[in-house]
Amino acid sequence: MIGAVILILILFGISQPILGNLQREHKWVKAGMLNQIFWYHMFFGLVYWAYAQLNRSDSVNYFHHTKDWRNWFDAFSAGTDFVEWLAFPWINWFGFNYDMMMFLTTWLGFWGFVYFYLFFKENLRFNPKFEGWDAITIFMFLPNMHFWTASLGKGAIIFAGIGFLVYGLSWPAKRIFHIAFGSFLCYMVRPHILFAILIGMGVGFVLGREKVPFYQKYLVVFFAIGMSIFVYEDLVVYLGYDPNNLVDSFEEESALNSGRLQSAGSGVDMGSYSMPMKLFTFWFRPLFIDSPNLLGIAISFENALYIYMFSKVIHKDFLTYIKIAPAMVKMSAVVFISISISMTFVMSNLGIIIRQKSQIMYFMLFVVVAFMDWQKTTRIKKRGEIFNRIVEEERKNREEAESIST
Repeated sequence: MIGAVILILILFGISQPILGNLQREHKWVKAGMLNQIFWYHMFFGLVYWAYAQLNRSDSVNYFHHTKDWRNWFDAFSAGTDFVEWLAFPWINWFGFNYDMMMFLTTWLGFWGFVYFYLFFKENLRFNPKFEGWDAITIFMFLPNMHFWTASLGKGAIIFAGIGFLVYGLSWPAKRIFHIAFGSFLCYMVRPHILFAILIGMGVGFVLGREKVPFYQKYLVVFFAIGMSIFVYEDLVVYLGYDPNNLVDSFEEESALNSGRLQSAGSGVDMGSYSMPMKLFTFWFRPLFIDSPNLLGIAISFENALYIYMFSKVIHKDFLTYIKIAPAMVKMSAVVFISISISMTFVMSNLGIIIRQKSQIMYFMLFVVVAFMDWQKTTRIKKRGEIFNRIVEEERKNREEAESIST
């Protein structure tokens, strides 16, 4: 564990110039807060490490399987092997032990939070409040988000990939590296996540309110379509379906996964649920009464927050807003809904649901706070219009009074 402590201090030192550059590029960035996120996330790395000592963890399997590879690039393929490909040089060349690999991957997950934070702040005018507290700050410290992205495994890698990708998509022309790196991580870990983001990007960019030349919009759409076609067959095979008989293989695999997952102690009968109930289960359960353990009870508080935030869009103004919303909001909405629907067909276990939804809940939260941001902007504009109208009426009244007196 001493090696892991030394590594954490080295990673903190490496992070400082990167965070400094981000602060110079974005004047509103608070490096102190990002450092707080660093230590908070490392704390959850320790929590997950302790959890793995007492419970079965895939991180142990990843570490030991990595030692079995003789050639680095033999492990280069999408899915589980990619985690071991990333771990290979550190374990086999530099002699990192299990503890060090856990915190190295936790550090990668930390950058997902950094770039999601930048994504939120860059696309909002105001700081939305939750009972007087800054909502974005609360989002950045949600325990469940940190727990499942703080270990040697797919969670930290895919979360970092999504963070890099959405930050890059906020300004594609200047952030090609972020888009390329984020897309690479997403594709190699979970191709369907990249597939959904590409579709969402195309939809959002075409329907967004940004005034950009049509040729630029359609270049983005063609890029998204082209990449979707490129990853389609690999995606279908990765998910275990037959690309030549997709419908039947999807039904067979869904039934098989449902049977497997329901055999676990936290299984739920998703197959008999209506679509709204499936989505509610995926987004907001467990909720206290159906929590499978102490971890589930803790997560229930976070799910209660999700319900509260989601209730903010149950408003007649939301339909008006979503029609005129910018590209990033529409992209986030498409990604969140499409991935949520697809996952409800293959998941019937609360434990797996808790882990998987951490990859996409920031998309929902971003849509909510963007709507709240628009509401506040609209109210300010209306107040300004009313104020200007009153000033104008007073000016006219003075002019009329002056004309009468003369």
